[in-house]
Amino acid sequence: MLRGLYDWTMDKAAHPHAVWWLAFFCFIEASFFPIPPHPLLGLMCLAEPKKAIRFGLIATGASVLGGLFGYAIGAFAFDLVGIPLMNAIGLGDSLPQAQCTFDEYGVAAVIIAAATPVPFKLLTITAGFLGMAIVPFLLASIAGRALIFLTVGILFRAFGAPIKRVIDKYLGTVTTVFVVLVVGGILAITQLGGGEGEEADACATAQQATVQQDAAAA
Repeated sequence: MLRGLYDWTMDKAAHPHAVWWLAFFCFIEASFFPIPPHPLLGLMCLAEPKKAIRFGLIATGASVLGGLFGYAIGAFAFDLVGIPLMNAIGLGDSLPQAQCTFDEYGVAAVIIAAATPVPFKLLTITAGFLGMAIVPFLLASIAGRALIFLTVGILFRAFGAPIKRVIDKYLGTVTTVFVVLVVGGILAITQLGGGEGEEADACATAQQATVQQDAAAA
């Protein structure tokens, strides 16, 4: 299944409307789709290296728009969409700690998620649910997404062929490493709010409030 999804994504790099596919994948990946758009971006940059910066900017813009859609999911459809997603990735009980993280590291947390293998959708949906100010969220998303997508474009422009050979030959290993990085990033994000003293009390209070709200809703 993994190889099939990978090959299907790779085929889109040769599509006449590859730019639109790139924008589409970047948009949905930032809000709900599990497959990252970086391989497609890389192959497009490899095929047309002179357009690498353009492709990186397109990926950035589409991903930021997708992040805004994820933010809207968190703000307006969290119970219907956000909670199942959180539960699926094992973070359903981490919302109080996530709130502490956003209270203290809001912009930094979004930049980290946008510029690393941490699932960007996790932070976009959480930011919407917790009511993070939209302007800092937007600026952090732009900064982080531009950093990762322009870096991918530049790297594939310079070292595209060797990178593609490694991915084609060792897809399983590359995927495993990517998953390890994602899990490590998630753990780092969820632990940022786990301070001591007053911060720990604040997290405990937030958790208690969440439990009470859930009980009242039931």
